[in-house]
Amino acid sequence: MSDVLELVDVSVVRDGHALVDEVSWSVAEGERWVVLGPNGAGKTTLLNIASSYLFPTTGTVQILGEKLGGVDVFELRPRIGMAGIAMAEKMPRRQTVLETVMTAAYGMTAHWREDYDRSDEERARALLDRLGMAEYTDRRFGTLSEGERKRTLIARALMTDPELLLLDEPAAGLDLGGREDLVRRLGRLARDPMAPSMIMVTHHVEEIAPGFTHVLMIRQGKVVAAGPVDTELTSRNLSHCFGLPLVVERNGDRWTAHGLPLQ
Repeated sequence: MSDVLELVDVSVVRDGHALVDEVSWSVAEGERWVVLGPNGAGKTTLLNIASSYLFPTTGTVQILGEKLGGVDVFELRPRIGMAGIAMAEKMPRRQTVLETVMTAAYGMTAHWREDYDRSDEERARALLDRLGMAEYTDRRFGTLSEGERKRTLIARALMTDPELLLLDEPAAGLDLGGREDLVRRLGRLARDPMAPSMIMVTHHVEEIAPGFTHVLMIRQGKVVAAGPVDTELTSRNLSHCFGLPLVVERNGDRWTAHGLPLQ
């Protein structure tokens, strides 16, 4: 398999502080990665690099076979789907759910004078149906619940049939029911052999959907562990990542973690 993402000795430095520090990491075609770490660890910075919206201070980055810094990012970005809090904040609140998804076909956030054809609308409706949003196509984006917005944005991220899908804390802010519904749908997507390679950032192992194959753990900008989730998602690695004793348990195809009681 070829790599859809390769970072070699990548650092991002701001005001003398390394947000990520000499990170080397590769994602192969068809892999589904979860990126775990505490607040401020550098997870979103890595995702911004993978999306081509952030250039490293040092090191080299290859995205979908193209070297960052030597490629027109405006040609590269349509090949990458991204959903997260930052994208949600860019969406016009009065725009309908269907319009919100369809605008991705033109790389825009707001509907203006684009000329959509029937295939655009059919694809948008099919993606919304897949994410459980078929009944909401005419609703305004600003009236949706947090879970409905997140599912809309994932549908939007898939609109251009991307080769790489980036999800920045997709379950953040959801209640238990909303989280479990989203995890179930992400699991269905992750197990689809026709789905793009995926990278999902989260703080919680409970949000790892079935079908995710690999895990990257990062702490203070440095990689703690990286590899197959079955071998690398251990109590030892997670404890090192979050800086306190933690126990990881697996129940079927789901994960949980908890701290040890105080002595």
